[in-house]
Amino acid sequence: MTIGIIGSGNVGGSIGMRWAQKGHRVVFGSRDPSAADMKKLIADAGMTARASTLAEAAGNNVLLLAMPWPATKDVIAGLGNLSGKTLIDATNPLHGDLSGLTVGTTSSGAEQVAEWARGAKVVKAFNTVGNNIMANASFGSERPVLFYCGDDAGAKKTVHELAQDIGFDAQDAGPLQQARLLEPFALLWISLAFQQGWGREFAFKVLRR
Repeated sequence: MTIGIIGSGNVGGSIGMRWAQKGHRVVFGSRDPSAADMKKLIADAGMTARASTLAEAAGNNVLLLAMPWPATKDVIAGLGNLSGKTLIDATNPLHGDLSGLTVGTTSSGAEQVAEWARGAKVVKAFNTVGNNIMANASFGSERPVLFYCGDDAGAKKTVHELAQDIGFDAQDAGPLQQARLLEPFALLWISLAFQQGWGREFAFKVLRR
């Protein structure tokens, strides 16, 4: 599978590198593809990865959106027609001080992304744990849960497979409106990691009986 990464910072870089290491072709989009940090990312990711402009990365049919929230609307506007593409939204509409969400309760960041990227098959995923867990989801024999939600069954199947590929227990949380729950869930991880002193090396797991 070829995947375009829109935003190659901590989150996009970590997930994209893992996909590349699993054999997927990964195109890391950047405002400056020749920057030193991009060159290092490509070298670490391996032979199936390359750097490009954001617009070139957006030419692929599967995209990961991993921009800081304040830049998201403008970046999407510059990507051209995204109709029909699977757009994995890993953003969280966070206040700058991580104290809460700028969107919530009656809508979600993911639903705004779907409005800005008209016609794209938006799936909310990879937003509920830190990039360190995305870079290494191994907890011995246990798989941490990775919830996703969206309205297109085919796009969700793609996201399920990509999450499983890099070590997560992928779980379908329902339609895209469920992002109204998944985005606040991200705040739980953030608050435990930083305000409650847990540190970053933890994740959540689903238990059934």
